Amino acid sequence: MKVRLLEVERYERPMTNRLAFRFGVITVTGGIQAVIRVRIALPDGRSCQGVAAEALAAKWFEKSPEFTDEQNFDQLRQSLDIAIGHYRAFGAATPFDLFSGTYREQQRKGASLRLNPLVASYGPALLDRAILDALGKATGNSFAQMITQNMPGIVATELTPDIDQLELTAFLAGLTAAPTIELRHTVGLVDPLTAGDRTPMERVNDGLPETLEEVVSYYRGRYYKLKVGGDSRTDLDRLMRIASVLDSRLPDYCATLDGNEQFDDVEGIVELWRKVTEEPRLARLARSTLFIEQPIKRAMALSQSVEPLAKFRPVIIDESDSELSSFPTALTLGYAGVSSKNCKGFYKSILNASRVARLGPGYFMSAEDLTTLPGVSVQQDLALVSLLGMTHVERNAHHFVDGMSFASEFEQRAFVRAHGDLYEKRDGHPARLKAAGGRIALGSLAVPGFAVGAEMDFRSMTPRTSAITTGVTT
Repeated sequence: MKVRLLEVERYERPMTNRLAFRFGVITVTGGIQAVIRVRIALPDGRSCQGVAAEALAAKWFEKSPEFTDEQNFDQLRQSLDIAIGHYRAFGAATPFDLFSGTYREQQRKGASLRLNPLVASYGPALLDRAILDALGKATGNSFAQMITQNMPGIVATELTPDIDQLELTAFLAGLTAAPTIELRHTVGLVDPLTAGDRTPMERVNDGLPETLEEVVSYYRGRYYKLKVGGDSRTDLDRLMRIASVLDSRLPDYCATLDGNEQFDDVEGIVELWRKVTEEPRLARLARSTLFIEQPIKRAMALSQSVEPLAKFRPVIIDESDSELSSFPTALTLGYAGVSSKNCKGFYKSILNASRVARLGPGYFMSAEDLTTLPGVSVQQDLALVSLLGMTHVERNAHHFVDGMSFASEFEQRAFVRAHGDLYEKRDGHPARLKAAGGRIALGSLAVPGFAVGAEMDFRSMTPRTSAITTGVTT
């Protein structure tokens, strides 16, 4: 079905962390969520609105110290500016054609404005979700129904010459939405691990877990994502402290290691892994490690083989998954997997998942998170990764942010009513994600549209307008 983008309303709202979160080169204590509401026109003359939301994240899309955090925010806003202009000018097209038909020009325009490919992809990623949400609401179809019936018109194009159309069609038709998914808890580089790491003055005391010990007792989850910083001695010491907590409190667990581009070359991460395997106190953690995520800086990651590491554990790309051609390139260098992140675009995730399905055993896609806040953002991400067959997903904001504390009381109650299996609100606290036993229920996401099912409170947000021609946001 062809649609036409009529208008885009843009909003922002601040959020504050309950706990500091350090990944890569930044420690996050708060931020901004970008929210959009689009209106599309259908061929029969009807129009419908759809929404999407995503954090403006500093020092992930663009890690260069040349830019301040505020400049990073403006780069992402500018990416959205450009995408809005391209989609509106494109006219009536299938939702996927809006994405694929403007992809190269979005990247070219971004490059001319010094926006790297990840930044340039941010704007279309938001627009594509909101457009599909509007289409689902107009037609009464859920996200899973739209994808399995291929209502967006997803096709193999010259952008993905390695993908066969018949295989892609069969892949989409064979997808099934899972009723639940397991939570993978992230242990950041400055997270307190035991009670001794958190003084009484430092404690938040909001009823949620603050240390890794408390997280394990509170959620009883099986999956953990462990950040490493690139300094072997520091990393080994911290991993041993983490292993002490997990080994003593869980009968069974699985871990992943995230290098967040902290290594200059494969030799550095191989050396760390060798030391991990040689340390008796890390024996169980080493056996439990499923894969290693993006250890090498993106500037070098796709110019050297990771076979020396891959012979020990599978390696995936994350930040290096900047373009539609990135995953095929990574495969030639020994990588076995790629991450799914809605901030990189859900069409990219679907296309990469179809590649994984064709490749077969030994290749995989992982469900990773950035700062996906509860509400629309987390729901659309959960709907995507569960449909693509992933059984566990990294979730950050449920821990580092106090639920939907950034949203108005009206919006929080609306989402709790619509998704009682996903959120709870009690004792005066904000609406919080449920994950008893480390498992998240997804049944309520099967609503018309892209897994939203509740009204956002736009009156409580700050409207934002932009000047595309000058590249200056106002």
